[in-house]
Amino acid sequence: MTEKTQDKAETLGFQTEAKQLLHLMIHSLYSNKEIFLRELISNASDATDKLRVEALENSGLYEDDGDLRIRIAVDEDAKTITISDNGIGMSRDEVISNLGTIARSGTSEFMKNLTGDQKKDSQLIGQFGVGFYSSFIVAERVVVETRRAGAAADEAIRWSCEGEADYQIENIERAERGTSITLHLKSEEHEFASDWRLRSIVKKYSDHIAIPVEMIKQEMPAAPAEDDAVVADVDKAPEWQAVNDAQALWTRSRQDISDDEYKEFYRLVSHDFAEPLAWSHNRVEGKQDYTSLLYIPGMAPMDLYQREASRGIKLYIKRTFIMDDAEQFMPMYLRFVKGVLDSADLPLNVSREILQKTPLVDSIRAALTKRVLDMLGKMATNEPEKYAKFWAQFGPVLKEGPSEDHNNREKIAKLFRFASSISDSAAPDVSLTDYVSRMKEGQDKIYFLTGDSHSVINNSPYLEIFRKHGVEVILMSDRIDEWMMGYLTEFDGKSFQDIARGELDLSKITGEEPKAEDADKKEGDDSEQGSLLKRINTLLDGKVEDVRTTTRLTSSPACLVVGADDMGEQMRKIMAAAGQPVPEVKPILEINAEHPLVSKLDGETDEDKAKILASVLFDQAALSAGRPLENPAQFVQQLNSLMFDA
Repeated sequence: MTEKTQDKAETLGFQTEAKQLLHLMIHSLYSNKEIFLRELISNASDATDKLRVEALENSGLYEDDGDLRIRIAVDEDAKTITISDNGIGMSRDEVISNLGTIARSGTSEFMKNLTGDQKKDSQLIGQFGVGFYSSFIVAERVVVETRRAGAAADEAIRWSCEGEADYQIENIERAERGTSITLHLKSEEHEFASDWRLRSIVKKYSDHIAIPVEMIKQEMPAAPAEDDAVVADVDKAPEWQAVNDAQALWTRSRQDISDDEYKEFYRLVSHDFAEPLAWSHNRVEGKQDYTSLLYIPGMAPMDLYQREASRGIKLYIKRTFIMDDAEQFMPMYLRFVKGVLDSADLPLNVSREILQKTPLVDSIRAALTKRVLDMLGKMATNEPEKYAKFWAQFGPVLKEGPSEDHNNREKIAKLFRFASSISDSAAPDVSLTDYVSRMKEGQDKIYFLTGDSHSVINNSPYLEIFRKHGVEVILMSDRIDEWMMGYLTEFDGKSFQDIARGELDLSKITGEEPKAEDADKKEGDDSEQGSLLKRINTLLDGKVEDVRTTTRLTSSPACLVVGADDMGEQMRKIMAAAGQPVPEVKPILEINAEHPLVSKLDGETDEDKAKILASVLFDQAALSAGRPLENPAQFVQQLNSLMFDA
């Protein structure tokens, strides 16, 4: 480092590497220019915290001024901004050390020197030293004047730099302790020489830091007197007022916060005028040190189903706002959760605009996820009416959980609510826990049926055998249900079975052995019934994969069954709507051999009429399953033909 004397002021040069880093920081590091004020306020807050800690052993450092504060003054004519604090200040050596070496954090050095109980008293002290250089994003020249608490007035230091290869440092007189930083704005950054602009930045980023951030109170212009003479009180001292709230609600004890205060804060963080359904306020100390305040909204936002939309909770580091949508702390299926997370030691990138991926982040995410699920579980148990409102708004989103969060799959599944075949209501008010508690003796599966609407599946022929024997079936009518069930394979040790898919065996529940004709069918011999199945398969001319007798039906003539490993109808519709190729899969036709329509087909000798009967049988089965007909007009003509013949 070079050094030379010039009119009592020394000009010192940055190290070569530091010059390059300074240029990078000014032009590339920060994406948002207004961040500079957040960084300087955070540094000033750190300085007041350092004073508070050191004054525990030496109260004289307060110098009869114990009201710690940060002040921001703006000169709109001179285009300057001055941020000052009455914190610990800096000595000459500290100025050279902290401001002369880029990326050196005076706060970090201070923390290293703390031992024992002092660490607890310094919990709000930050860890950032780089942020000071963000000044040069908007300033062409920066002047720092500082005096360390306890030092003489003539030991103050002025540091100035134009963001280039060197900086100037000199001794000055300064009566008050602390630091003031004056930014001479670049010509293209004059927008920041505005009282209103600076106030809005303070409210956005530094509203909740513990120290008051003050600006000169803006007086309303007085009404003109009758003689139009306006007398200005030029000697009146400026009145300073706090711009920030200086009190983070989440840092207060839960016992000291009313429900109305919680609700008002929810409106602040969510911009939602509807009241939240529930909230969880929690403080964690130990290996991790953070506070969270999480809300369950009462109403779904318009962009809830746009997975690329902004989401996440507000992130603060020691009460300083970092980002609006910290999506790393909440899984996608809980994207409706609002709230704040305030941490003491989360790893950020240098500009504090990007959160680094670390085990600590993953650990907090897992803890917050568990907290939300527990909050929903308590609501479901203790306030079922309120939970019904939640489910109506966010149920389909929560159903994304089993595919995303394997560790919490069972806990998420307990929160699901469905309609049931034993209920007269279409309301989804049956939990999987309820279902399992009502399972029949010998039942080892959870039976479910998916479809486009409750009315379709509630009247489905697939339910006939289950209703006959009083076996409950879960009815799922959300578009996402079939996709979800691909990931939710079991619950409470019981596997799931789609009653419209694959083989169905209820013999353990009903106590009835499979019928003899089923055995004949499986053997594929030339029995009378086996011949009927082959004939129907031939008449349908490749529309089905197979034809077999059914154990599902009691009153309907036929139904279509999907193969155990084939894609269901709901999933096919989802893929088709998304423009994805849908595999060509033929269904299996199961017939009720005792139904009159099947008997008529069996006895029909006219092949043309038999073909019409087989086609109507297939189309009826398709309609009852909620499938679209390939040729609705032909179905109507064939049905009319049969009715006319009758």
